[in-house]
Amino acid sequence: MIRLILDTDIGTDVDDCLALALILGSPEFRLEGVTCVYGDVLLRSRMVRKLLNLCGRTATPVFAGASQPLLELLPVYWAGHEGIGLLDEADHTLAPEADHAVDYLVRTVMSNPGQIHLAAIGPLTNVALALKREPRIAQALAGLTIMGGACRGYESLNIGYAEHNIRCDPEAAHIVFSSGAPIALIPLDATLQTRIRPADVERIRSVGTPFHAAVADQVALYPPFRSRGFTYLHDPLAVATILAPDLVRWRTLHVDVETGGRLTAGMTLMREPSDAAPANARVALSVDAAHFEEWFLMRVASDNAMQIRGR
Repeated sequence: MIRLILDTDIGTDVDDCLALALILGSPEFRLEGVTCVYGDVLLRSRMVRKLLNLCGRTATPVFAGASQPLLELLPVYWAGHEGIGLLDEADHTLAPEADHAVDYLVRTVMSNPGQIHLAAIGPLTNVALALKREPRIAQALAGLTIMGGACRGYESLNIGYAEHNIRCDPEAAHIVFSSGAPIALIPLDATLQTRIRPADVERIRSVGTPFHAAVADQVALYPPFRSRGFTYLHDPLAVATILAPDLVRWRTLHVDVETGGRLTAGMTLMREPSDAAPANARVALSVDAAHFEEWFLMRVASDNAMQIRGR
């Protein structure tokens, strides 16, 4: 049993919703709580609470965290479709726990040294604030899995200079990668090889529960999915590597985060470790995409996923 906290910016890209569905469909995980970060964290919290309630996880706590990047140098990116197709008028009464997400992270990790794995699939503001509050969290975590960054250049991935999660709060990312925490980084190099397609969405819907219908609807309504007929499984792949690390090919590297570049703030720079730049992350550089995609669907859209009805 892996005791897990999920730190998420659910709502802008549908991959956070799919990562939550994977967690709920995986009996190896004990989801201790969910913390929300970046932008309208109350709306994000309502989305998580709604999804948890639909699958019977009413006791799993949800916490709102930092809404702005540490230095507030860039405006928060907000696509405008967050919550559409999931939340209705009655859901305005859904509320997170009274505690702040950072307080919850510090308290839970430090009370359970070596037992809590943190999956950070949004900007790293909550994680950085927790580390500044209590630096010993870095050694107390069982593991810290991060979806973010990119190793290769613009020509090979056509991704621009920086990946979204790191770009949204480069200073927070710098704090996290400098902390000494046991980091597993899943960057765009691997995640851009993975996809969910219309047939996969209908496979999820066919499970027949309100929860699976909600997840399928969120994917189907996601604007990039509607326009191109697929979307990437960024965050689900990160979560999957906690359970099945052999899905990806790892390399131990030193990761730096650019914080001062006018155009490149948030860019991740990766190199072979040295005495001057010791290893600070295991980085997933490739994935067996077909194997992972079927592995993911077997958990989210099969009889195995039906366990969530009664939990």
